[in-house]
Amino acid sequence: MKIISQIFNIALRELDILRKNRIYGFCMVVFPVVLVLFFTTMLDDGLPQDLPIGVVDHDNSATSRGLIRNLDAMQNSRVVYRFSSVTEARNAMQEGKVYAYLYIPSGMSEKLISGRQPKISYYYTMTCLSAGSMASKDMKTIGMLGSMAVGRAVLSAKGATDRQIRAALQPVSIDAHMIANPYGSYNYSLTTVFVPGILMLFMALLSAYAIGMELKFDTGKEWLALADGNIFVAIIGKYLVHALVFLLVIFLYQYYIFNVLHFPHLGGVWSIVRLTLLQVAASLGFGIFAFGLMPSLRMSMSISSLWFVLGISMCGSAFPVMGMDAPLQAMSWLFPLRHYWMLYQATVLNGFPVIDVWFHLVALVAFTLLPWMVLRKVKNAILNYVYIP
Repeated sequence: MKIISQIFNIALRELDILRKNRIYGFCMVVFPVVLVLFFTTMLDDGLPQDLPIGVVDHDNSATSRGLIRNLDAMQNSRVVYRFSSVTEARNAMQEGKVYAYLYIPSGMSEKLISGRQPKISYYYTMTCLSAGSMASKDMKTIGMLGSMAVGRAVLSAKGATDRQIRAALQPVSIDAHMIANPYGSYNYSLTTVFVPGILMLFMALLSAYAIGMELKFDTGKEWLALADGNIFVAIIGKYLVHALVFLLVIFLYQYYIFNVLHFPHLGGVWSIVRLTLLQVAASLGFGIFAFGLMPSLRMSMSISSLWFVLGISMCGSAFPVMGMDAPLQAMSWLFPLRHYWMLYQATVLNGFPVIDVWFHLVALVAFTLLPWMVLRKVKNAILNYVYIP
């Protein structure tokens, strides 16, 4: 009962600190809300739409105008410029006015009619990877549709049936399925890793910041005195409030994306709750460990920010870990966000049993237990270290 009373008193003290220091309110409530609204509204359409495209049409025939109309009608592309020369189109792309341009040479329709296989060219920038990829896909589709239309007209003139025409133009029919994200929505695939990743960054930063402030203002001895010098009890009492606030914020975020925005999730409520508990515990544990490793407010926060920012690149959501070099694949195990992402896509997104990814669950538990390795060093820093700006 004495330990419970000590934890309760320390938690009340920490709650008063959170109330007086506005940085906690901003990082725990305001920034997460802005972050969620920013990502979910920016990616609300799922994919970028109406990307600006340019056209150089030297043929100026009914066929070329039909290709341009079809390109403009596509969801991801919009023809906003018609250039008189390739040089003008290239300059516009270099200036960032368009992401791509389509070049239709003169005589294209004549060559199509005579069966001389004309060529159309398209150029796209890969400075912006997603925009360039989508623009190139639309223009490639337009080229294929144009050639298929001519082929259909030629075969029809020769007396081929619709079935024969379909077999000749598309001998293999592809039936593609995108598992777990059938809409190909960036909102479903990016929001669910960027938002948790940045929230984990906030948690790690604030956990290191909380102890660093005790050292900076020389209030650590008072904090330890409430626990009778027991650093374990002091840590539990101090971070109990942090954990509860972040759990509330994350549960509200998950309710918003799963129940309001209807993000796909085949896992049950317990899968979401379990992952959230591990997410909060591992992030707070890493921040405490960073302070114990470097008992300095500035250094511990720098380590935490660097590690979790790198984790967004190393988690495998944007670039697959299996495609990285072997040293980087091994290093990916050192980032909590990597294990969070693997657990999320397996147990929450696809509804697989947790036993399939048990090693990632064990890894998050290991990050939670990291402070055990530095508790004595944290206590020594609070009792003996002098804060150096």
